[in-house]
Amino acid sequence: MPSSLIEVRREYTPEQEVALIDAVHASLVAAFKIPEDDRFIRLASYAPHRMVNGLQPGAADSYTRVTIDCFAGRSIEAKRNLYRELADRLAVLGIERDQLSILLRESEPENWGSGGVPASDVDLGFEIRV
Repeated sequence: MPSSLIEVRREYTPEQEVALIDAVHASLVAAFKIPEDDRFIRLASYAPHRMVNGLQPGAADSYTRVTIDCFAGRSIEAKRNLYRELADRLAVLGIERDQLSILLRESEPENWGSGGVPASDVDLGFEIRV
């Protein structure tokens, strides 16, 4: 049950936004083996001056940050697969690899609440340790 945030430095059409969200979700399904219907993704679009990425003003308006909050326990290989999947799928949508930043934040399942109980007490429907 990863929760993801895609942050971009420009406006996209609604169809392009859906494609970005779908690409991030497909990457999580492929790399972390989460269920297809496990979708918790949001997209925030900023004017370039509101999202500084260390480059010269006006440069690289395609800069994209993907932040994924997830349960701890995935292997380094699963994480490598996730980073590769994200880079490959977003490149198809015009986001160059050097314009992509990925932040993976892990928490123990007891630190997430689901239905009023810790996620560690719930059948998640998928395996965390992949």
